[in-house]
Amino acid sequence: MFNLDDLFAEPNEFRICDKCKATNVNTLLPRLKAIDPKAKIYTGCQSYCGPGRDRAFVFVNNKPILATNEDELIAKVKEFLGK
Repeated sequence: MFNLDDLFAEPNEFRICDKCKATNVNTLLPRLKAIDPKAKIYTGCQSYCGPGRDRAFVFVNNKPILATNEDELIAKVKEFLGK
């Protein structure tokens, strides 16, 4: 049996910045892919430079998620997505 909501649901979307000092794309990208392999992931400036200067962040389905470090960020993303 399959769930119709899953069949027609839009994939999650992650947006990360490769310019901000508090974001390490090399470590964050694989961790986001592990959370949702089907998600669309966009990398580039997110015009979130102020917060991105000293806090890790990712936009998940257009909602900014911020944390003091990457581990905390991943936990918040999982919580937001209900995983």
